Amino acid sequence: MKTVAKKAIRDERGKVLILVLVLLVVGGLILTPLLGLMSTGLVAGQVYERKVAELYAADAGVEDAIWRIQNSKAEFDEDGYYSYPDPEQGVAELWVVNDKSVVVEIYRKKMPESTKCHQVYRYQILSTATSDDGGGSMIEAYLTATTDFADLSGLMDNIITIREGLTENELKNLINQVEKVEFACREGCSDECCGAVYSYEDGDACYGCGVVYNYGGWWPTPSMLSEYYLADVASGTHYDSDTDIDLKGQDRDLGPVYVDGELDILNSLNTPATLTLTGTLYITGDTLIGKTSHNFTLDLNGNTIFVESSSVAPKKALWIGGSCTTILGPGAIIAIGDIYFEPGGDVGSNEEPVFVFSVSGTTTLQPSGDFYGAVAGNFYVEAKSGKEATLTYPPGGFGDDFDFFPSMIEVNRMYDLVSWTIGPA
Repeated sequence: MKTVAKKAIRDERGKVLILVLVLLVVGGLILTPLLGLMSTGLVAGQVYERKVAELYAADAGVEDAIWRIQNSKAEFDEDGYYSYPDPEQGVAELWVVNDKSVVVEIYRKKMPESTKCHQVYRYQILSTATSDDGGGSMIEAYLTATTDFADLSGLMDNIITIREGLTENELKNLINQVEKVEFACREGCSDECCGAVYSYEDGDACYGCGVVYNYGGWWPTPSMLSEYYLADVASGTHYDSDTDIDLKGQDRDLGPVYVDGELDILNSLNTPATLTLTGTLYITGDTLIGKTSHNFTLDLNGNTIFVESSSVAPKKALWIGGSCTTILGPGAIIAIGDIYFEPGGDVGSNEEPVFVFSVSGTTTLQPSGDFYGAVAGNFYVEAKSGKEATLTYPPGGFGDDFDFFPSMIEVNRMYDLVSWTIGPA
């Protein structure tokens, strides 16, 4: 038995060598292609990684372009073209994402369905990301922007504009108030229109000539105007509490200014002084201008006083008193609540008119001099004894040159990303 076993073992000598040689031959046959496949995979992975980095970089450019469009940061030329960074200035390499240089081009086109108060634009966005080896990827996206605007220009189309519908008795009272002042209407006004009180529906032929009531045009909300004028004072001087501004007989420039509280502007010395606005005044609380103390001149200088306070009778959101002897235009004086307007002298001029507007309250006009401009609100007149004030509408109206009040204000905006396509640079 032992002899048989030993013989079997001796007969298997060298068989392992044969198996090893077979494995060696097979390994030699597949190793070279396998190494080639691994090398190809590594190269393909690098290419894939580079392309992904390019696409992410280009996508970042598209996202940034959309943000610029939405926030009015894109400065389009007259042909509707805008690009950044500017390669001609050698700054393209300054915007690098994922180690890729990114350049964005935007083409804007106004669509045929656009109107004065409804505007539709289509934007073509081309974002190109370039690698150091010269390769690159581009994303082409199309964005549609629809914006609706409220036309506020009609608020200044007449000497006096009254929003509320009037009953018969209220209309009689209004006519009685209006008879307390004289009207100097613009050239072309008929005798029937000049100084007349008429309904908005019947007033087309009386533009700029008298008092219109039942105003049917856009009337802005307090939040609309608040947002509009807050932007003007974002970088201005801020006061975080009730504030007094005393001229003390010295001329002074002021603005833009934001006051989070009440404001009192006065001149404590009996020396004439002029307060000249160099930006918007935005006040959240009740405001007094020249109600007490000595005379001074308020020069609006093309700017706006905006009072956010909604105070109504017996309080006043804004009171401009007789110690403010003269108000120079052009400019706007606006409050959400009631306005009591009784400056001690003339207001504005034919070339530089003033707009006085109570958004949600009553504008009480107690003139002691001539007024050049327009008034809006729930209007009321108190005549001062012995005064023969004249209300004059500017001959040229309130055109685009008077940018202290928005002729158009945005009320709705929508964006729609229509397409997003990947391609080579």
